[in-house]
Amino acid sequence: MNPESRYKRFQRPEALFALFAPLVALPGVGDKLAGLLKKKIGSHIIDLLRHLPVGVIDRTKRPDIPNIEHGALVTLEVLVTKHDKPPRQSRRPWRVFAENETGQIEIIFFRTKGDYVEKLLPIGQKRIISGRAEWFQHKVQIAHPDHVVAPEKAGQLPLYEPVYPLTAGLTPKMIQKAMHGALDRIPDLPEWIEPSILARFQWPEWHHAMRKVHHPERVHDLMPGSPERARLAYDELLANQMALAMVRQESTREQGRIFAGDGQLRRQLIDTLPFTLTGAQDRVIREILTDQHQTDRMLRLVQGDVGAGKTLVALMAMLNVMETGAQSALLAPTEILARQHFASISAMLAPLGIKPGLLLGKMKAAEKREVLAGMANGEIGIVIGTHALLSDGVEFHDLGLAVVDEQHRFGVRQRLILGEKGHGVDVLVMTATPIPRTLAMTAYGDLMSSQIDEKPPGRKPITTTSLPIDRADDVIARLKTVLAEGKQAYWICPLVDESDVLDVQAAEERFTMLKAALPHANPQLVHGRMDAETRDTAMESFRTGEAKLLVATTVVEVGVDVPKASIMIIEHAERFGLAQMHQLRGRVGRGHDASSCLLLYKAPLSETASARLQIMKDSNDGFRIAEEDLKLRGPGEVLGRRQSGDPEFTLADLAYHGDLLEMAREQTLTILTENPKLEGADGERIKLLLALFERDRAVTYLAGG
Repeated sequence: MNPESRYKRFQRPEALFALFAPLVALPGVGDKLAGLLKKKIGSHIIDLLRHLPVGVIDRTKRPDIPNIEHGALVTLEVLVTKHDKPPRQSRRPWRVFAENETGQIEIIFFRTKGDYVEKLLPIGQKRIISGRAEWFQHKVQIAHPDHVVAPEKAGQLPLYEPVYPLTAGLTPKMIQKAMHGALDRIPDLPEWIEPSILARFQWPEWHHAMRKVHHPERVHDLMPGSPERARLAYDELLANQMALAMVRQESTREQGRIFAGDGQLRRQLIDTLPFTLTGAQDRVIREILTDQHQTDRMLRLVQGDVGAGKTLVALMAMLNVMETGAQSALLAPTEILARQHFASISAMLAPLGIKPGLLLGKMKAAEKREVLAGMANGEIGIVIGTHALLSDGVEFHDLGLAVVDEQHRFGVRQRLILGEKGHGVDVLVMTATPIPRTLAMTAYGDLMSSQIDEKPPGRKPITTTSLPIDRADDVIARLKTVLAEGKQAYWICPLVDESDVLDVQAAEERFTMLKAALPHANPQLVHGRMDAETRDTAMESFRTGEAKLLVATTVVEVGVDVPKASIMIIEHAERFGLAQMHQLRGRVGRGHDASSCLLLYKAPLSETASARLQIMKDSNDGFRIAEEDLKLRGPGEVLGRRQSGDPEFTLADLAYHGDLLEMAREQTLTILTENPKLEGADGERIKLLLALFERDRAVTYLAGG
């Protein structure tokens, strides 16, 4: 099926046209307001409807005037008795005196023009006013009431008023007015959720839920577990799971190949290893081999904490492919990581007489030509490389397996491009960034998942402590002693700025200081803006032990393997996410020495930063840390916002709705098993859901490759 025909399959249904109209189609929304809303929310009416309230104003309290508490929000029916209008050019406020049977109140206006106040509150007339009351000089006042209506129009006064997140230039009244028009456009859509699920949770229909979330009456209505919010969250999660499952269905529809090697190379490798495989490695290898023996293409995610032995697992899969005469490619996000993989894989394959290839963007032309030729004629059975592997001119003799390392650094599209370099190519994705199960399902739901949840025997836990940064001099003094004993240490410099220019500046300043303080340690500096040759020279010096201290930015987060390094110092740890700190900490504890990690922080710590540091001190379990990171920071930051697979949810809260995600996955599998082509009325309802969340575009784009 070509991409054009898929677009026909996923044209936006007419029932949704009103929801995808531009915001300027709403009454009272001009270009200026639409521009402000677009910055904060999006450009369509449906985007506005998904901008949910974060609070509720309760205007039902009608106390007697003498009993009003200072700062309370009150609603009163009063008789206007007198105006104290300030003279022109005066800074004095305009006072309106009013009363009811319980007492007297003043209504204050600052900097008013014309006869606005006289028309709003005419003398001798009754009005209902609502606003924040304050006591001033023993009198009750309301300054600039939120609402003033005549008693006969009491129905226009909202008793419960939603509070929306705002941005510069947006006022509550602007957003309320736009939302009022948007709610009028909500269509009555057919139901896509299974009746048993609706009955079990007593969820309302979609249009009722959408209206109700914008009319909260109590704090409970704002909670992610309220029936209306839970139902809308489930809709979003179901659309996500359907889209990913359809991508998988499309990707595996192309006939895969059976890779069933004779096991000779794998047995040779196992025999030459100085250690035995862990139970987890053994289990995941079996899961991969089962996939490779199927006619469907393999699409599998392998998660493993730092040092869990993912590279060896991937190598076993590559050797299985090599035993059948086909080739494998390993795609790494950086040259440092590509070279690291090349070095470790070369060492493991040397006793077997197998030499892998290395393809980088920055290589001598002659070297690159030689590798490309070996890939094209089949002489190179395993090649490791960076984005250079994705280039148009790169050809394989017979690519059978694509391994993508640190998938969160790549988009889904890059994964597909590498998979298209051969026929029916299996895809194995590896990550050393433990991903919470809920995130793995939403970001990588098109992949089967395996976990290497066991570390090789002999690995000692890393002791983690924290200190305020003003004790840095004490740390340097202690460091001087331990480095003199032959130990090696990392000093990670703080995250400063998105651009990383300031990160480098901070690293260079710290390096200059440490070089002066610890000259005998021969400190080396590594950061992402260095040319590869300078960086590799510095790394090699640290790897060989010539340098005892490596000062670096987060460029060492992945791919640097120095077993002798046993100390990790992270400066301004409060600026780092949990998963990132855990990754950095994983650079030590790889040898036989007891290892430690020191988190230097700037006091005072925020509540969240304090919680992050405490979790780091309490746990060495990457999967637990990832779950806590999700709770503290949210899905976008945990995965890295720049990656194209980032599940940006507006209605679902993954830290709360994990059970709904499991349910959405189950309903998805049921639907696609019973109706894989989404035919008939049931299929149309699901297509409507996909279009509502614009997952129709994602499916079309991804399925089209």
